[in-house]
Amino acid sequence: MPEDVLDTYEREEPDGEPETGLRTLRDPSDIGDVGTADRAGLEDGDEIGGSSHTAPGNLARSSAIMALGTIVSRVTGFVRTIILAAAIGTQLLGDAYQTAGMVPYMIYDLLIGGLLASVFVPFLVKRRKRDADGGDRTEQRLVTLMLLALFALTLVSVLAAEWFIRIYAGGFSGAQYEVSVVLARYLVTQIFFIGASGLASAMLNARHRFGAPMWAPVLNNLVIIGVCLWYLDVAGPGRTPETITDGQLMLLGLGTALGQVVQAAVLVWALAAAGFRWRPRLDLRGSGLGEAAGAASWMMLYIVVAQAGALVSTNVATRAGTLAAEAGYDSGAGIAAYKFASMLFQLPYAVIAVSVITALLPRMSEHVAAGRRDQVRSDFSRGFRLSSVLIAPLSVAMIVFAVPFCVMIYAQGSTSAEDAAAIGRILMVFCVMLIPFTLFQLQMRVFYALGDTRTPALVSVPAEIAHATTAISLLFVVEPQHVVVWLPVPYGLYYIVGSVIMWYLLHRRLNGLDGRRTATTLFRLHVATVPAAVFGVAMIHLFRDLPGEIWPGLASMAAGGVVGALLFVAAARYLNVAEVTSFLDLLKTRLRRR
Repeated sequence: MPEDVLDTYEREEPDGEPETGLRTLRDPSDIGDVGTADRAGLEDGDEIGGSSHTAPGNLARSSAIMALGTIVSRVTGFVRTIILAAAIGTQLLGDAYQTAGMVPYMIYDLLIGGLLASVFVPFLVKRRKRDADGGDRTEQRLVTLMLLALFALTLVSVLAAEWFIRIYAGGFSGAQYEVSVVLARYLVTQIFFIGASGLASAMLNARHRFGAPMWAPVLNNLVIIGVCLWYLDVAGPGRTPETITDGQLMLLGLGTALGQVVQAAVLVWALAAAGFRWRPRLDLRGSGLGEAAGAASWMMLYIVVAQAGALVSTNVATRAGTLAAEAGYDSGAGIAAYKFASMLFQLPYAVIAVSVITALLPRMSEHVAAGRRDQVRSDFSRGFRLSSVLIAPLSVAMIVFAVPFCVMIYAQGSTSAEDAAAIGRILMVFCVMLIPFTLFQLQMRVFYALGDTRTPALVSVPAEIAHATTAISLLFVVEPQHVVVWLPVPYGLYYIVGSVIMWYLLHRRLNGLDGRRTATTLFRLHVATVPAAVFGVAMIHLFRDLPGEIWPGLASMAAGGVVGALLFVAAARYLNVAEVTSFLDLLKTRLRRR
């Protein structure tokens, strides 16, 4: 879709290879639903679009496999989130599980994942093209080095699990602290398999084998769904840190880790089927790996800042949840509720903006190589405005329907209707930040297309200062039960501050960023959502007295969604929003082709 959308404005030459960049995730809730290619560190568009040696039929078949795998992965990931909420809830046990589950990803990304993503994977792809042996010796050295490092890191992490919980959840105490430490010891064993999955995925993509990396996360999701259902059958809903047994903790911890083991096993099997045979090599002299690692300094700064931000958010949320529980507040007000809302918040970006980025980054990189910086500016402007055509109305719709939707999907098992409504209120605040979040991500890709990783790293420092200062201040100015409701504000402030700074810098570099037209489009898009939003609120009030937890949300979203979409389109046409008209014309054209 993104290529066709861009083509409604201007047809360019076929996509070239993008500059190397890193899709760094500031929040670990991204992990697991984003896809193996991103976890492997491939920048959107790297090697996944095929090469000049890939036949058109093979490319089309590979694209179809990837698209279907991504859809199934997101659907099963969504189901996994719902079942997980039913199993662990959003109160003290849920906070303990979510905190322990974040630790392995944070440690891996900080110490190994960043280097793998930003340096070693692109380096490996280049060596496969340039070396006489097709990069075999380089692959053997990299695999040996990575597996040894992953094993050592995993072993140390198991021994240091208690300290990780103290660092990431300083507010935990008593049974909640003990449960979190036990879960962390089980879950940090994933570090080895997360790294193995990332490395195997990257090597498969370099061989133009796309099926396994896209489908393996589905198996991970299915394993965790099965484990959570088993846990609910054994333990039942409503368990707390005081009432959960050691056996039930083992089931949750080892069962979750098993999902990552299965994912890694499938990818390793697929890599073996592709012809790779591992022969351990540690003769690193002259391999070029040291030089490659030395180029990662700016990217590592960005990763360190991102992880510092996650550390602050996690500590603020866990402390708030503990304080709220001590004050007798019944609904979940900690990291679990925050995470469940965050997972929903990022879906529109993951589905819409990532697709646009996939088309934009190679195009912008090609324009930079040809010295056509005016085209870089045009592509960025088009990409952001076209992403906003869907993201703006979706963000408003999510704000309107956040509470009934969360009650509909989350209010079951260990998560009460009040817990689910609390998740919805957090989601409402999150969704206000969706446009700044998308703008920041697109601007960062412009810098990557320009071959500049230094500027995004430096910009992240003042942005993170704004985030950390605001997040910590919430603990002192807001009642504990409301802290996580407002925690998306400092999260969004990071992207607002970063976007403002990057806009100024890119405006100077590209001689403008088409700001007036972009601002006009955003303003008109949001005005066009007003009739739909009013109608949606009316539907919520109309159907709120229906029985059960599902029917009020389902009925109001069905009526408000269908009529609201028509109202938005009508209002956008009346306001002459050209991007909406172009998008609808494209849709009509594609439907006629079918």
